[in-house]
Amino acid sequence: MHAASNNRTLSTFREEGRLARRIRRGVLLSAAIAAAGAMIVAPAQAEPGIPGVGSGSAAAATDPAPQANFAPPSINIADGETVGVAQPIIITFQEPVTDHATAEKAIKVTSSKDAPGHFYWFSDKQVRYRPNDFWPDNTDVTVAAGGTTSSFRIGDALITTADDTTKTVTVTRNGEVVMEMPVSMGKPKYETPNGIYIVGERQRKMIMDSSTYGVPIDAPEGYKLEVEYATRISNSGIFVHAAPWSVGQQGVSNVSHGCLNVSTENARWFFENAQKGDPVIVQNTDGGTLNSRDGLGDWN
Repeated sequence: MHAASNNRTLSTFREEGRLARRIRRGVLLSAAIAAAGAMIVAPAQAEPGIPGVGSGSAAAATDPAPQANFAPPSINIADGETVGVAQPIIITFQEPVTDHATAEKAIKVTSSKDAPGHFYWFSDKQVRYRPNDFWPDNTDVTVAAGGTTSSFRIGDALITTADDTTKTVTVTRNGEVVMEMPVSMGKPKYETPNGIYIVGERQRKMIMDSSTYGVPIDAPEGYKLEVEYATRISNSGIFVHAAPWSVGQQGVSNVSHGCLNVSTENARWFFENAQKGDPVIVQNTDGGTLNSRDGLGDWN
């Protein structure tokens, strides 16, 4: 009986072993199916503890932008445009804005390189923004204001210095001197103001007329003549332009009515290399300082 009992036990053990193996296979299969389901579902769910993962997580953590108290304005720099390191952002509103503080909060200026700056108001219809120092060269900037957006680029740092002591214009690009040229600036009573100017429009040829600022063309100091390669640096009428008639005085004495007279060759070089927003620094003259409200005198 003992032998018979042992046989039954062995048979039972074998049957139980087969059953256990089937159960384990079933459990493993179920686990595999469950794991596959989890893999399908997981990507749609936020990973706990990882910022920014999951739909809506960034929006939930960010306060909504302040409501603009103005209609979509115009911005002076076109989307995709490249400008110089002295270029201010000029925002012109459709209607006067009297709550300046609220308007400033609704305007967002971002740049790819650190460039702290500030707003300043020309009127209730125009606010301007510029960095505290020149923009870093080769920087991407975006300005968003009440539904109007412009993304533009700051190009190379092309900085021009006109020194009345040496009567020389020196141009640097990203810190390296790339051009020097003799200059003749404003003569006595017409001295060129000191200060930081900003390159504006450029005209291949233009008529300069003294009557536009109150001096008749037939007066002793009057004139009306065509000039070439004229690059505006102030709204008050100061240009860098070709003056072949004063080449003998350039680098020696001042004979202009305030403009920066250079040779035709040098005026052409400047015309072709300078761009909107490049700074032109005039120093050591007896002409006072350029008006900060000139429109191109923002740095004074």
